[in-house]
Amino acid sequence: MRKNSIKNNRINGEVMRVVASAIRYSKDPRISPMTSVMEVEVAPDLKTCKVWVSVMGSDEDREKTMEGLKSATGYIRSTLAREINLRNTPSLRFIMDDSIEYAIDMSKKIDEVTAKDDAARKARGEVEEDTENEVEDENED
Repeated sequence: MRKNSIKNNRINGEVMRVVASAIRYSKDPRISPMTSVMEVEVAPDLKTCKVWVSVMGSDEDREKTMEGLKSATGYIRSTLAREINLRNTPSLRFIMDDSIEYAIDMSKKIDEVTAKDDAARKARGEVEEDTENEVEDENED
């Protein structure tokens, strides 16, 4: 089975659904309720599986969640074996994904820069001229 085949994509989607559900219903108190499964990549031979998870919260929450996920790997894998009929049940490897927090941080930085830019325009008196030009452009149409 090729890595990017339709069958492999379907398997990745199903494994992602089952793993996310198993994490949600896990009783380990170390696993944060703000844990999301971002992506799953099952190897073509169905022996291994990489699971990228994202945890909203502090670094301490992330560390505890990773410890909890590592200890709950057996439960998640057995749930996967029960839910999906595969030739092999893949061994799971959890990887922390920081893409959501990176996007939030970038969004905050962009908002700060835009606010500073608007403040600088107001200080120079450019904002009033721009709004007058926009009103004139709308009247011309």
